[in-house]
Amino acid sequence: MADRKMTLNELAEKVGITNVNLSNIKTGKISAIRFSTLNGICKALDCQPGDILEFVEDDD
Repeated sequence: MADRKMTLNELAEKVGITNVNLSNIKTGKISAIRFSTLNGICKALDCQPGDILEFVEDDD
C-alpha cells in the first residue's frame, strides 16, 4: 500500500470490503481469505499474491 501511496480506506473501497475487514487482513487477525478478496487486493495493488502473503507454520 505504501509503495502505491494508497490508504487503507482507498484500498478497502477499491476492493469492496470494509476498513475493519481489510485491517484484520493486514494485521494477520484472520485465518482465511476469500479468493475474490485476494484477487481484488492484488488487482488494486497491481501485485501477485506472493507479494502480500507469507506462510507461517502452525504450532501444532
